[in-house]
Amino acid sequence: MTQFRTVGLIGRVGSAEVVESLKILKQYLLSRDLVVVLDESTSEALPGHNLEVIDHEELGDICDLVVVVGGDGSLLGAARNLAKHNVPLLGVNRGRLGFLTDISPTDIKLGVGDVLDGKYLIESRFLLDASVMRSGATIGAGSGLNEIVLHPGQSGRMIEFELYIEGQFVYSQRSDGLIVATPTGSTAYSLSGGGPIMHPKLDAVVLVPMFPQSISSRPIVIDGNSELKLVISRNNQTYPMVSCDGQIHISTAPGDTVFIHKKPHRLTLIHPLQHNFYQICREKLGWGSQLGEKDEE
Repeated sequence: MTQFRTVGLIGRVGSAEVVESLKILKQYLLSRDLVVVLDESTSEALPGHNLEVIDHEELGDICDLVVVVGGDGSLLGAARNLAKHNVPLLGVNRGRLGFLTDISPTDIKLGVGDVLDGKYLIESRFLLDASVMRSGATIGAGSGLNEIVLHPGQSGRMIEFELYIEGQFVYSQRSDGLIVATPTGSTAYSLSGGGPIMHPKLDAVVLVPMFPQSISSRPIVIDGNSELKLVISRNNQTYPMVSCDGQIHISTAPGDTVFIHKKPHRLTLIHPLQHNFYQICREKLGWGSQLGEKDEE
């Protein structure tokens, strides 16, 4: 008997392919006598579903497992909302890259069925919390599974800021901003900015300057438990933004301070037994095959 008796479904709204996969999942889960619940937005994509509908964040209170159908962006949003509930997430890939959502839509019944039968790997990932302070008061906050990014927003001008790690001054910098990425996010925006790929098991954070004025500015990998402080220079003539996973955006002003640290709640991810980080990198990033293997014609 499966340990997952109540399963929540979250799907990216506005996609016919996602709706198709949700319908298959719904029927399969019900055929196994499981309780299936939907979040509010997903329920709108499945008219006449006859299932219980609850608030997105409340899924974590009643579900033993949440299945996210969509791309990595869909899973990022679910992760931020559900990490504090310690409910495991399983991703069905209906997006592009799919570093986090690793069940193929053509293998939904087989992949989800194996998980329900106890055939899966479990993985823990940490998130980052960010808060923006102004005159001693918090004016905005958010969290990210992939990254926290300081950037110019709509402006094309460089940002001037100071970086402190664990209270120690690191540098002042003029650049297009700074990417603060987790190992999970090291294959996302950080990678496009020239940052290193980090194995998901690492307890580390990478800081990647974005087009710095000084060519000596390079990515830095630091301990995952470090507290970061970014002080937005009063010399800035623009109002930079802080973005969390590219989905939550907080406006800042010259003189504001941004604090970033590890979130106390971790995300629990479920993968198929054949999950292999290096294989995913080969497939998604186009790495070479083994020596002796001929390229496909």
